[in-house]
Amino acid sequence: QVQLVESGGGLVQTGDSLRLSCAASGRTFNWYTVGWFRQAPGKERESVAAVGWNGAFIHYADFLRGRFTISRDNGNKTVYLQMNSLKPEDTAVYYCAAGRVDIRAGADEYDYWGQGTQVTVSS
Repeated sequence: QVQLVESGGGLVQTGDSLRLSCAASGRTFNWYTVGWFRQAPGKERESVAAVGWNGAFIHYADFLRGRFTISRDNGNKTVYLQMNSLKPEDTAVYYCAAGRVDIRAGADEYDYWGQGTQVTVSS
């Protein structure tokens, strides 16, 4: 069993940076792929980034254009999403998810989810 808790969201201005954290518990977490997803009101949940169990395999959504970086610290059982050059269109609830899945897996393939953290980017 894996439990995930996101943190680090907030209200920022266009161009600002945030670092989201996904803190995990569970013996098997370090063997799981972890993905970040986001969902804005009225929109479908979309994949942001994912990192494999050892950090060697990483996938980013095309829309990021180099602005975000995903990383993980298995010693602390934490996955991070560094978000730079934030734009209003990045406004969403950001979720982390874990599972024994490929880094390109969709949301419906993940087994464990956090509660989400709100990111709001003002113009």
